[in-house]
Amino acid sequence: MSEVVYEASEVRRARYAVAAVFAVHGAVTGSFATRVPWIQDHASLSTGQLGFALAFTAFGASCSMPLAGWISHRFGSRTALRGLISLWTLSLILPSLAPNLYTLCLAMFVYGASAGMADVAMNALGVEVERLLDKSIMSGLHGMWSTGALIGSAAGTLAAHLGSDARLHFALAAVALTLLGVLACRWVLDLQPAEDEEPPPRFALPPRSALLIGAVGFCAVFAEGASLDWSAVYLRDRLEASAGLAAASTTGFMLTMAVARIVGDAAVNRFGAVRTVRAGGVLAALGGLLVVVAGHPAVAMGGFALMGLGIAVVVPLCFAAAGRSGPNPSQAIAGVATITYTSGLIAPSLIGGVAQATSLMVSFCLVTMLACGLAVFAGVLRAGDRDRPKVSPQAAAVPDPRP
Repeated sequence: MSEVVYEASEVRRARYAVAAVFAVHGAVTGSFATRVPWIQDHASLSTGQLGFALAFTAFGASCSMPLAGWISHRFGSRTALRGLISLWTLSLILPSLAPNLYTLCLAMFVYGASAGMADVAMNALGVEVERLLDKSIMSGLHGMWSTGALIGSAAGTLAAHLGSDARLHFALAAVALTLLGVLACRWVLDLQPAEDEEPPPRFALPPRSALLIGAVGFCAVFAEGASLDWSAVYLRDRLEASAGLAAASTTGFMLTMAVARIVGDAAVNRFGAVRTVRAGGVLAALGGLLVVVAGHPAVAMGGFALMGLGIAVVVPLCFAAAGRSGPNPSQAIAGVATITYTSGLIAPSLIGGVAQATSLMVSFCLVTMLACGLAVFAGVLRAGDRDRPKVSPQAAAVPDPRP
């Protein structure tokens, strides 16, 4: 197997470069989310038709993510990420061009597929940089994703407020974000496979090592999706909060998650992945309990904030653990990503179905139970803890680099 030596300054630059790519990825998502009402009106869709079309995003991502490892092996990590992040940023234009349900479904499939492949590629590089630095950075990287999403959302809100055509908004955003993404990729690590290394399969089921890790991520993403999509409805319908206060609950949840992810690496470096997730599970379960028993909007808002704080670092640590759990990091990360994307897809509809049959309070009892699962099964993330000696400040040796 070949060996590559990286200077410490090169690894530090790679860390900031990957962080910038994460922010660009998040900015695309934030930009799109703010213009969904425009897209619905442009394509003349009912609420049900819009939900059906949006489901193709997760479907496309789930189908494409296993390809990311093969692409990185074939072209090298830097070239692969440059191409995949550009495909993702440019795909932002497609939904605004769709005139009807069928074309929007196709656009959302491509949009989701490019999102999933870029997601796997940038997380795999993040895991490798984290391994070289021998300290947790994945939470901070996902914090940069959340920051990018908030910035994209703010710009999209301004564009919507000004009555801008989403086709023009998305075209300008896509060009700007593509340039930023390509520029950032200049400094990411260029990992190349060893000459005798077998390429990963183009399509494969998640490896066994990723299943339990993915199950923990499933619990976290389920709670995240339920809170993002239903917190405002919960406050409005169950606690009779005003529309502004209900919306503030969702914004507060997003801000809590972003801040917790940015500062979460300090907790992981001090206490380790397992103990951090276990404590987070306790906080998330406590938050869910507050939501369930809340008799006043302020109590429920505090509960949602606690849930955001508790689950914020779980998905980044799941990716970190997956990248260390087997011989093919990209394949394991793709497996975990597929499971978590599936959770994000089914959570909103399942919460709605349970609420329809019983009540929203019962739905969030389910969320609270899944949050308890984070505390119980946190031990499967032990692969994300680092127990090797620290890398020297002069250089970092990388045996058998893999994309």
